[in-house]
Amino acid sequence: MPEGATQPADDMNQVLWVGTGIMGAPMALRLHHAGFPVTAWNRSESKLAPLKAAGISTADSLASLPRNRRTVIIMLSTGDVVDRALFGSATETGLAERLAPGSVVIVMSSIPMDAARRQAERLATLHIDYIDAPVSGGERAAIAGTLSIMAGGSQDLLSHLSPLLAPLGKVTWVGPTGSGCLAKLANQLIVGVTIEAVAEALVLSELGGANPSAVRDALLGGFADSTILRQHGERMITRRFEPGAHATTQLKDLHTAKQLAASLGTDMPMLSLCESLYRGLCESERRTLDHSALYLACRERAGLTGA
Repeated sequence: MPEGATQPADDMNQVLWVGTGIMGAPMALRLHHAGFPVTAWNRSESKLAPLKAAGISTADSLASLPRNRRTVIIMLSTGDVVDRALFGSATETGLAERLAPGSVVIVMSSIPMDAARRQAERLATLHIDYIDAPVSGGERAAIAGTLSIMAGGSQDLLSHLSPLLAPLGKVTWVGPTGSGCLAKLANQLIVGVTIEAVAEALVLSELGGANPSAVRDALLGGFADSTILRQHGERMITRRFEPGAHATTQLKDLHTAKQLAASLGTDMPMLSLCESLYRGLCESERRTLDHSALYLACRERAGLTGA
């Protein structure tokens, strides 16, 4: 057990971690360093390498896992991918078949609200509990353990799980199953619109002859200050667009939010515009970049060229 870690309180702290990408890997490492026994699985085995090097056990396949009671934390890309991991397909065994009654599944992926509710209902027939707990804060917060965790489901169960989730960040219960996913969509709407607003503000500064970096510095601490101005504004100025959060993921969440708004009978013009802007970004060669790369498209629309 890592130095300074505490002994887990019960067998619910025996964690299977599914999905070790940009966010999942540092989150799993934080649990490991906090003393929780973690077994990790990822479809791309190469992404397990840093976890193996840190001493985390890994699974060759979900079908190979023993049938026992455990907590499963899932950090995969989409609702459909989470469905396949949980319930399998014509050619694969789903994880749910390997879990004993009394297990709990915590889905920290960003998925549609109705997908979370369907997953919870299917698992309930197997006497498996479910929490939807998507996160915000990006790779930096995942590494630092300062994520904002928005959780839906049983408040009592979440309270029991709070020591397990504490190394990852601040947990807020926001309502019944699916509410965490709904809160994440609200988060992504604010994030997407604010990234575009920061991009336009920096481009406007450049067009007008000011130094965008100095303008950003001047705004820090005022009413326009935000995590996005600080972190993504810096990315824009320094042209560092390696993904801390993929542009394609931002588009996925904005599209889901737009569909939800339509199903609720409302039109949200800022959401629709932002989704359109990200769709354009993701249909270009920049689709693999960080979502703050929307700034590059903003510069081009303004007729700015070069660095």
